[in-house]
Amino acid sequence: MTFIGLYLAAAMLLGVAGVAKAVRPAESALALGRLVPGLAGVASFVVRVLAVAEAAVGLLALVWLARLPAVLVAVSYGVFAVAVLVVRARGGPLATCGCFGGIDTPPTVTHAVVDAAAAASAVAVAAQAPQRLLSAVLASEPLHGIPLLLGSAVTALLAFVAMSLLGRVQAARTQLRQGSAVVESPPGSVAS
Repeated sequence: MTFIGLYLAAAMLLGVAGVAKAVRPAESALALGRLVPGLAGVASFVVRVLAVAEAAVGLLALVWLARLPAVLVAVSYGVFAVAVLVVRARGGPLATCGCFGGIDTPPTVTHAVVDAAAAASAVAVAAQAPQRLLSAVLASEPLHGIPLLLGSAVTALLAFVAMSLLGRVQAARTQLRQGSAVVESPPGSVAS
């Protein structure tokens, strides 16, 4: 089945991010409150409910390869991609999107691209979903699917790094550039 490795990585990441937000909703609640000001008062509750649903969708997608879980994964990542792009279009007022609980994850273009790729893989799987348990699919794979699962886990880890650590590096680089511009030519100074 095409895109199954990327789809499994997306499901893994969705599950982990959902658990992280359910345990530590503060950053996500702040991001949601800024994105939708009318929800600011109940943002923490809304984030916890959505995070539990997100974790459940990730787990369901990892257990049952079928159209419904694949569509739910696609919708989840589609919403995330749009939210990241909206925040960026507004000038990126958030220091973090709260995607992984307490881990600082600034909304970046890379983040939106990873979300869009995850959504696309889920759409591809939904179009050809075999409607069976993942264990049955893995049984037909070489070495009972262990290489597929390991590759998916590595892909999930790389996606996490791209969305969180890379974003932090980009934010730090931007701050350094802004700081060096101030150091190079402070207000009122005369250039030589």
